[in-house]
Amino acid sequence: MPVLAHVGLGSNLEGPRHQIERALGALARLADSRLLGSSSLYASAPMGPADQPDYLNAVAALETSLAPLDLLDALQAIEQIQGRLRGRRWGPRTIDLDLLLYGNRQIDLPRLQVPHPGIGQRSFVLAPLVEIAADIDIPGQGRACDLLAACNDPSLRRLAPSIQI
Repeated sequence: MPVLAHVGLGSNLEGPRHQIERALGALARLADSRLLGSSSLYASAPMGPADQPDYLNAVAALETSLAPLDLLDALQAIEQIQGRLRGRRWGPRTIDLDLLLYGNRQIDLPRLQVPHPGIGQRSFVLAPLVEIAADIDIPGQGRACDLLAACNDPSLRRLAPSIQI
């Protein structure tokens, strides 16, 4: 039975808009899955070390029959194809794909935590998520729109309408 999953996309290296567009194209071609849509692009200051460019972020809605770990493997394969190097924590990257939500499931495995850790405090995730799923509930945390209202990130700005694939 297909599940509605939400994937966070982020980039701040090598043409971030292009990197996100490429990743959305890869999500659209993912086996046993269907890309339902994506948010606008949002720019924000880096969450980690400040000596890096601002990030572009978006969220995609994906209907998938892939099991959670299989979906995670597929997301990491897309990252690898796009040149993602895992260096310092919260450092710069060509592309970052995070499995934010997998239906209404809560998953706590060594390789995967869903909802994604920190989702409820990150406006750069919540704003694009609320844009495409206004009434979505974050399991164990509450409505995404309520969580977003409690966030305060003056650096967050909406840049462009949703990307067409």
